[in-house]
Amino acid sequence: MTQRIRTVLIDLSGTLHVGNDVVPGAVEALERLRNTNASIKFVTNTSKESMRYLHARLNKIGFEIDKDEIFSSLNAVRQVLISRQLSPLLLIDDAAMEDFTDLVKDSRQNAVVVGLAPSKFHYHELNKAFRLLLEGASLIAIHEGRYYKHEDGLALGPGPFIKGLEYSSNVKAEVVGKPTAEFFKAALGTARPEEAVMIGDDVRDDIAGAQALGMRGILVQTGKYREGDENKISPGPYKVCSSFVEAVEAVIQEIT
Repeated sequence: MTQRIRTVLIDLSGTLHVGNDVVPGAVEALERLRNTNASIKFVTNTSKESMRYLHARLNKIGFEIDKDEIFSSLNAVRQVLISRQLSPLLLIDDAAMEDFTDLVKDSRQNAVVVGLAPSKFHYHELNKAFRLLLEGASLIAIHEGRYYKHEDGLALGPGPFIKGLEYSSNVKAEVVGKPTAEFFKAALGTARPEEAVMIGDDVRDDIAGAQALGMRGILVQTGKYREGDENKISPGPYKVCSSFVEAVEAVIQEIT
């Protein structure tokens, strides 16, 4: 028997918005979802901007979201660095650096952290990371996204650059964000996976990752979605919906 939904995890980029463009009807759909008794958390692999900047931008484009409702892969990697007392070389965008200023030390760097950082993915920076890995540094991937939806079309994610560093240094990356079970467990907190649903546009990172933990996964056909994505994982998504608006209606039916 299928359990009633009590917790809803929602992806951000590609699901609620693309850049600063809101998915049509998403603001109103989120308000309808908030009128239920479900617990809501926004889970994101976004690593191109700090938590402060991300929260401010979401509110500016129309979403009423509390900062503590957002669980980011940046949060997760920060905790890894603190717990292991690592001094990192950060291949992340300048807009995300403020979340790590207190962790960047003058001592020898013993970890390479890679997020979405278009301005850093050039020979000089990647070669610096490569040499640190050869000297024994850890390779930590905020996530391994293949690509994402930008306002002007699909764009390369950090995954291809992480794979290049793995190949050249023979060092396996530790992935911290989605789709790892640890990330989803931390996002759920005390909530039970069988009573939770994940709504997202990435069939691997959002849907397959959530379903592997026992959650339901609803794939939306916005953002990075491409025709046939639902056939790229097994088992397939619990449901496929045209957008976040349709996904919310489907979830509400399983809450009440």
